[in-house]
Amino acid sequence: MDTTAAAVETPTRPRWLGLGLPVLAGAGVAGGLALLHFRDPHVSGAYGYCPFYELTGWWCPGCGGLRGLHNLTDGRVLDAIHSNVLILPLALGFLAWWGTWLVRGWQGRPTPPRLPRVLPRSAMWVAMAFLVVFTVVRNTPWGSWIAPV
Repeated sequence: MDTTAAAVETPTRPRWLGLGLPVLAGAGVAGGLALLHFRDPHVSGAYGYCPFYELTGWWCPGCGGLRGLHNLTDGRVLDAIHSNVLILPLALGFLAWWGTWLVRGWQGRPTPPRLPRVLPRSAMWVAMAFLVVFTVVRNTPWGSWIAPV
């Protein structure tokens, strides 16, 4: 009788236990989206005011994001894109990340998927440059088509 094989075996956990954190995170996001659906951010001051806009008078890259998410919960995709062009790719990226986390939890690896620990400096500079250009363009008359409504 081989005693080392018996000592190495570990009890297996049910697969559904790895789904706890992803499902909890998804429920939190669903609760936030429900709040956004029923309390309209199109009403001025419904969720406060953007500090960047209040200080500078310029729309930041996130301005219109709450209105865009509200529009997505109503199924108005074009209105969401008109509120903030970045909302749809960010929402789809989050859904892909959360779905990967859910699948990993089902497979027994419940830790969320991570970005690489060290992103290349060039990628960070490109992202920062994009956000600066996006912010400047949406605050000019010739970039009014991406300004929030």
